[in-house]
Amino acid sequence: MRLQQLHERLLSWASAPPRDQDLLRAKREHFEEYGEPHEEDRSYEVRVNGMLDAYLYEFRLPGSPLSTVERFVDAEGATLSPEDLAAYRALAQSVHALFEVRKIKDGFVRLRDVFTSKDVEVTERRQVAGLNKDDVLEARLLPFEGGLFFSGAFLYHPREARKPILGEVKRMRKDAGKEAVIDVRPFLARLSRMALKMERYRNVRLESIYDFSAEARTWTPRPRD
Repeated sequence: MRLQQLHERLLSWASAPPRDQDLLRAKREHFEEYGEPHEEDRSYEVRVNGMLDAYLYEFRLPGSPLSTVERFVDAEGATLSPEDLAAYRALAQSVHALFEVRKIKDGFVRLRDVFTSKDVEVTERRQVAGLNKDDVLEARLLPFEGGLFFSGAFLYHPREARKPILGEVKRMRKDAGKEAVIDVRPFLARLSRMALKMERYRNVRLESIYDFSAEARTWTPRPRD
């Protein structure tokens, strides 16, 4: 199967009863953390896709070590071809991170994980609208057939926010120490709430929203309805 077909089969299984209740729980938890989008928000579709990605590739039931895709492999593995089984196992290793765009060429995009400084090349045969060198974005990369591909959810941050975001990443890395592994999810969630607030309150100065001062560091209000 192609990557889109693999995704659709996984989502169909993961949203069918009784697992639809797991999806509702994952949706509630995700939007509580990342900010809940409204249909009129410009980023609505991207944010819904991000929630579905989190449910498929990260969400775990209480007491379970398995993500949704790993539960799917356990339940449906016997019905899958060896190739599809291997593909789903690879998808379970998806990469969700904050990236800086380093290079754009026909057929691929080179990204740098801003926390690990590791460069990766993402296969992208289409021209990604609005994507430019030096952009900072949250994205999930899906391993497939030996390459990496964008999922349907990548969240851009304003170009003017690049410097303060990377400055805060530098501070976090310094505070954590060279050997530490930083849990980036809370930071991604915080940036997501900032981006949503920026989207809704365009008359507010960017510096007031992407505020990483010591006073603002511990809490970023969720955008109001």
